[in-house]
Amino acid sequence: MAASRLPPVTLTLKQFLRRQQVLQLYRRILKVIHQVPTKADQHYLKEWAREEFKRNKDATDEDAIRMMITQGNMQLQELERTLQLANS
Repeated sequence: MAASRLPPVTLTLKQFLRRQQVLQLYRRILKVIHQVPTKADQHYLKEWAREEFKRNKDATDEDAIRMMITQGNMQLQELERTLQLANS
């Protein structure tokens, strides 16, 4: 019995670009988390980020997605500031 396959989802250009923004934000967050000094804190932050992105992966409302990207960028900046203060 062959597995049923869903037809591929075609994204609009706007959706494609928004998806790229989300993926870029996720990669930047993971990169900054690698600068956290303790492995336990790194693990906690990676799990937190993974769960947040997973929880919102089915969001479709454009305004909500933009708001989540903005909040994610603000949280990333806060983490970067915290790490800079800790290293100074």
